[in-house]
Amino acid sequence: MTINESSENYLEAILILSNKLPVVRSVDIAEYLGFKKPSVSVAMKNLRENGYITVTKAGFIYLTDSGKDIAEMIYERHAFLSAWLESIGVDKHTAAEDACKIEHVISKESFLAMKKAIKL
Repeated sequence: MTINESSENYLEAILILSNKLPVVRSVDIAEYLGFKKPSVSVAMKNLRENGYITVTKAGFIYLTDSGKDIAEMIYERHAFLSAWLESIGVDKHTAAEDACKIEHVISKESFLAMKKAIKL
């Protein structure tokens, strides 16, 4: 199954929040991404149905192995691309925004070649 950009962003947000908070809840994701809770609830239902997350009865959200793999891939791309753009003179805010767009469309082959060619 192909995962869409929105789902990748949610998974990345869960990963980031899980490294900062003891537990992640829908309200945390909504606040972090600036979305309304009902939108996040629909996204969490879809991610759960596709096997990317589990949700406890208490509402705590955890990445499954496949969800974590995707989240870590997207986060790695984002961190690398942001750092590279900043290193060539792009301001931090613009670099982060552009990295967020690029991270979803760049091929695995191109990203690996960039990592090999650019030592940060």
